[in-house]
Amino acid sequence: MKKFAMFLFFLSLLLSSLTSSRAYGDSLTIYKADIKGVINPVTLKYISSVFERAKWPDSIVLITIDTPGGLVSSMRSIVQDILNSSTPVIAYVYPRGARAASAGTFILLSAHIAAMAPGTTVGAAHPVTIGGGGGGEKEDKVMEGKVVNDLVALIKAIAKERGRNERWAEMAIRTSATLTADEALKEGVIDVVSSDIESLIKDVNGRSVKLSSGEVVKLRFDNYKLVEVEMPWYHKILHLIGDPNIAYILLFIGFYALIFEVTHPGAIIPGVIGVLCLILFFFSFQILPFSVAGLVLVFLGILFLVLELFTTSYGVLTVGGAISLLLGSFMLMRPGEETPYLKISTGLIIGIVAATVAFFGFALSLALYAQRRKPVSGKEGMIGEKGIAKTRISPTGTVMVHGELWKAVSLSGDIEEGEMIEVVEVDGLTLKVKKAEQRGGKE
Repeated sequence: MKKFAMFLFFLSLLLSSLTSSRAYGDSLTIYKADIKGVINPVTLKYISSVFERAKWPDSIVLITIDTPGGLVSSMRSIVQDILNSSTPVIAYVYPRGARAASAGTFILLSAHIAAMAPGTTVGAAHPVTIGGGGGGEKEDKVMEGKVVNDLVALIKAIAKERGRNERWAEMAIRTSATLTADEALKEGVIDVVSSDIESLIKDVNGRSVKLSSGEVVKLRFDNYKLVEVEMPWYHKILHLIGDPNIAYILLFIGFYALIFEVTHPGAIIPGVIGVLCLILFFFSFQILPFSVAGLVLVFLGILFLVLELFTTSYGVLTVGGAISLLLGSFMLMRPGEETPYLKISTGLIIGIVAATVAFFGFALSLALYAQRRKPVSGKEGMIGEKGIAKTRISPTGTVMVHGELWKAVSLSGDIEEGEMIEVVEVDGLTLKVKKAEQRGGKE
């Protein structure tokens, strides 16, 4: 029994050594994911898919960050995935010129190892209210204070968990404090400053990190493979519409397409395109700071321009629509002072509003021209046409107009055969005519 017990003991030691050797990363896969642009539900799904693939001790996760911020709910979920991860996570603000602002700051601080490239920044994490607000200035201030306090508590908890500078983390929320890479390293906000990914791997080689299970493991990169996980193309499309300018363009494409469908029933394709564009527009506004008042003004502006086509307002509706569109477009986004990137380009607004007003003005001019133009068919089209008397008209007879013979009634006395006539009125299949004016004013 003693020999068997000794055998089990040495066997467990052997298995333990094999496991430790594997955990130390003799052959490691680094799954690299990139957070670029606004953080939204698409970003969350993408990052979650990377965590599903990466399993320690075979692999780790490397997240490069270059973001101005994004949706708080998506950021919270990503942070939870990192904090509860049983796989080591390295967050790296990269390349040079990148930033980890707002929500990006939370993600950087939550990683097991936080790194930045030279020429990058972190901070400016003061929250921006998403939505129209509607409770008055005082109520909005109270709500903003609650949001700020909630995020301060979260970022301090993250900093404490990772042993990072809690005081600065709080300042990043309350005062939008920002640090360069070297300053962040000096302040204890990050662990390392590395010029590129290869240098980063060398700099963190041999570092120990504590996983969510409480286990402390050492990272070894003696033999590793870097695998870049690309965001699927359909996710890239959904991610793209988080850009305020793209969302604004989608709004007007949706309007134009639906108006075309209404004016050309049965076209189908414009209607489908219009509905899809408006759905994508409203999806994008889940992650953008927008104003309900601005959206209403844009809707009213389009409505005024459409009504101008059917109502005689002598241009009042056109002017009102143009003003409403312009004001609504500038009011549509509500970026904070820390998030100037979350606004629609002034040039784009002026261009689209001008094009919209010009389009409806052109359509209105065509409608007025059609109303004033002399009819060219039907009974109305016959009035004013010239012809010739084929018989004596006294008071009735036969005339030829447009190469056709018509029964005619004279309204200007007897008309002799061969004389020129002019159609005055159409009564069924009978033309009421008069002598046509001849040169010199004679009939």
